[in-house]
Amino acid sequence: MIYDFCTHTDPGRTRENNEDSVTFDAAARLGILADGMGGYNAGEVASGMATTYIKSELGRWLSEAGHVASHREMRRALEICVDNANRSIFNAANSNPQYSGMGTTLVVGVFLDDRVLLGHIGDSRVYRLRGRQLEQITKDHSLLQEQIDAGLISPEQAATALHKNLVTRALGVEDSVMLEVNEHLVEPGDLYLMCSDGLSDMIDDAAIALVLDSDASLPQKAIQLIENANAGGGRDNISVLLAQAGESPPRRGLISRWLGK
Repeated sequence: MIYDFCTHTDPGRTRENNEDSVTFDAAARLGILADGMGGYNAGEVASGMATTYIKSELGRWLSEAGHVASHREMRRALEICVDNANRSIFNAANSNPQYSGMGTTLVVGVFLDDRVLLGHIGDSRVYRLRGRQLEQITKDHSLLQEQIDAGLISPEQAATALHKNLVTRALGVEDSVMLEVNEHLVEPGDLYLMCSDGLSDMIDDAAIALVLDSDASLPQKAIQLIENANAGGGRDNISVLLAQAGESPPRRGLISRWLGK
């Protein structure tokens, strides 16, 4: 399986700075997205620390050992890197008064040959478009999601709730955090979307699916998603990461390569 990656981020229409951070390492098949929170610029610091640290540490491990690592080793490496990133952010918040209380959501995707390992904290999401069917494959760690799960409100009521952004888990807020990790099988043609809630709060799943299922290029899809979120209000920073799965071309034999076929 081969993967194409693309990212795009925008401050939105009402925020002066962008506290989202999104990046990928194509060689390591690693994608990371974080949505920061905290005082003045503190969210930006937390999200930037998370993506930078995890890309550096996990990316290096994947490049060196990922091709021979077992599923258990892969999962453990992800958990260790996220735990270390959490402690770094927590320690920075406690040693610098201007960063007090800062934290960030997190989504990490390790894209393997025929599966993807996803770790997430908070309400940033991962969607998968398979065929023409869009599915949210992460569950928000939020007060709203807990109320839905408890049957206190319906998903339709949740769409217009006032406390959408109250997360129940965040990276860097406490000295430890629970990372939810799930593994999914990948099929050729699958398109994965990581996004901050600046996208999912502004446009519904049907509108997301319409863009992802279009004939546009991967960068054009990323740009269109953000333009649509801004058109819907743009009340928060908006970030997306797209990962497209495709089959590797068959290897040519030596004689075919000599003949240029």
